[in-house]
Amino acid sequence: MKILFVADLHYALKQFDWLAANVAHYDLAVIGGDLLDLGSVLDLEVQIVVVEKYLNRLRERTRLLVSSGNHDCNARSAANESICHWLREAKAGQLFVDGDSVEVAGSLITICPWWDGPVSRAEVEKQLERDAARPKDKWIWIHHAPPDRSPVSWTGKKFGGDEFLVDWIRRFEPDVVLSGHIHNAPFVSQGSWIDRIGKTWVFNPGKQLGASPACLVFDLEQMSITWDSQEDQGRQQLNLPVGPFTVPGAAAGGA
Repeated sequence: MKILFVADLHYALKQFDWLAANVAHYDLAVIGGDLLDLGSVLDLEVQIVVVEKYLNRLRERTRLLVSSGNHDCNARSAANESICHWLREAKAGQLFVDGDSVEVAGSLITICPWWDGPVSRAEVEKQLERDAARPKDKWIWIHHAPPDRSPVSWTGKKFGGDEFLVDWIRRFEPDVVLSGHIHNAPFVSQGSWIDRIGKTWVFNPGKQLGASPACLVFDLEQMSITWDSQEDQGRQQLNLPVGPFTVPGAAAGGA
């Protein structure tokens, strides 16, 4: 069972084309938020139409899991918080989205939506509480923002992660958290694509320019993960006992 993970495509159509050409090689593909680009001159609704067509192509080739990021929000909730309405409407067939929980070979994958305030944050927490009670061999979270105070959320100047996610990780102890959001974390001094918080492995593949995205390949059977980018590569065995972990390229591991 092999899982491909990318994040922060930001309407880079060449990278969506790369996914369309490659996802069939994997049992599962995951996009961890920010499919759209709020900074683009192209209207957001136009971007949504194009990206939905790509998602339909991808889900025809493999099972596809997609979480929202801050760039994907196109509506306001009753609590006046930003939400990604279009992605939930796009759910179909082999496409699973925000709020879904997917069982894969004994593992449970929880797809967390982007939260913008206390109401949507509470909904994510309730989702995690529900899934914590479900039987599973391994538990994987898809959560666009990485944990705060971790090399995977280091911008090169400050940490830009989610402090609530750190609390949830310590409380629920998932096996793996796949994130994005901080584009340059793997490529700057003291940053990294990988970290460990207690028993939980956390990852951020980063964002790169060009025809292919930076990506992670997670092998459930071998319990290993590889990171591939234009700048560097890495590999880590995940079935290691909990203990001190030195983050590659960073001063120290753990948040």
